[in-house]
Amino acid sequence: MAQANTTQALQNIYKTPELWQKITFTFICLLIYRVGSHVAAPGVDVQSMVDYFSSQNKGGGGLLGLYDLFVGGNLSRATIFALGIMPYISASIFSQIGAAVIPSLDKMQKDEEGRKKITQWTRYATIVLAAVQGYGFALFVESVQGAVATPGLGFKLQMTFVLTTGAMFVMWLGEQITERGLGNGASLMIFFSIVERFWPAIGDTYRFYTTGATNLLGLIALGFLMVAVVAGVVTITIAARRIAIQIPQRSMARGRMREAAKNFIPLRINSAGVMPIIFASSLIVVPGALAQFMGNDTMKSIADFLMPGTWAYAILTAVLILFFTYFYTSIIFNPIDLAENLKKQGGFIPGIKPGAKTADYIDHVVMRITLPGAIFLTLIALLPVWIGGFINVNFRFGGTSLLIVVGVALDTLAQMQQHLLLRKYDGFMKKGRVRFRGRSGF
Repeated sequence: MAQANTTQALQNIYKTPELWQKITFTFICLLIYRVGSHVAAPGVDVQSMVDYFSSQNKGGGGLLGLYDLFVGGNLSRATIFALGIMPYISASIFSQIGAAVIPSLDKMQKDEEGRKKITQWTRYATIVLAAVQGYGFALFVESVQGAVATPGLGFKLQMTFVLTTGAMFVMWLGEQITERGLGNGASLMIFFSIVERFWPAIGDTYRFYTTGATNLLGLIALGFLMVAVVAGVVTITIAARRIAIQIPQRSMARGRMREAAKNFIPLRINSAGVMPIIFASSLIVVPGALAQFMGNDTMKSIADFLMPGTWAYAILTAVLILFFTYFYTSIIFNPIDLAENLKKQGGFIPGIKPGAKTADYIDHVVMRITLPGAIFLTLIALLPVWIGGFINVNFRFGGTSLLIVVGVALDTLAQMQQHLLLRKYDGFMKKGRVRFRGRSGF
């Protein structure tokens, strides 16, 4: 029955010209992005870069490995899109944090003209960040033995210009997808960059078995565990605590108030998405990055102490994720605004006074449901490290990549569902289990 519903929904896509055009446009933009991801930056020996990243824990460890994951291997191949969409995402995050702590920015976000100005400032910030990161990457490339034939100021300026231009084009491409395509452009670019690397990862896992690194029983158990992890991520991503509210309705005949309509406010268990893991991962690799570039013995000792697989790494990662989950949730979720909007509509939570009491109640609920979400994020982040240590292989399934893939997939599916239902077609799920759009992890 479910398969028949899905088949019918896919057929209905062809019957909806607007939706089909959006999907086609999105596919073309993503294809351009992937083609550009195979154009190497001038003056760089790609093989030397690939060999270097392979020697650094299979390209999956540290801040560079995390960045390379988000840009689909562009960093390790030193392509013109090596920075990917990450400068734009970083600038967007800074805008969100700024709006939370600067009242004038928060006020600007509430009107259309203000949002346009903030968007333009975000673009300018993206260019600055891309230039800084491009110059830093040029320095890093020069430090890799054999990667640059003619190092010097000319190479640094050339690399900075190429990578900044590439980041600007990727930013523009992402905005085009968001405006004219289907889904969030930045999220979809990261989504396809991660998915592209799933098949090589599956091949590596199979080679663990053929080389005797793990046995057949361990491989089967690993497969069941992967399915369970995906199911858990999907459940937590769409899980929400529903708060019952009532909004009085005015009778159209005599202008009298009728019985209040019952509705719900869905509060997501994982409102922060994947950002706490990204923040924690970025901080915990700082000692290793400093030790690599500075060669300081003290920093090397700290980096060894915080190596993945150690208890110190697990404890510090857990503490950082818990902290950043509450911190980022407090930034993106404002219970005072929610309570005020509810009060303006004449709505209320049964048993709770409108206004400040409602805001306090919502804030209390959010703080309670954030804890299990933070614990789940911690387990997801540490699971690949634990499994890799248990089966004695470099296992990288789960964590940030899985959360992003699931979040973006559910968000895109929800948008397709809305397009189909607006035209009175059956969606992918008749009972509509995807009832609200997520943040795609960002």
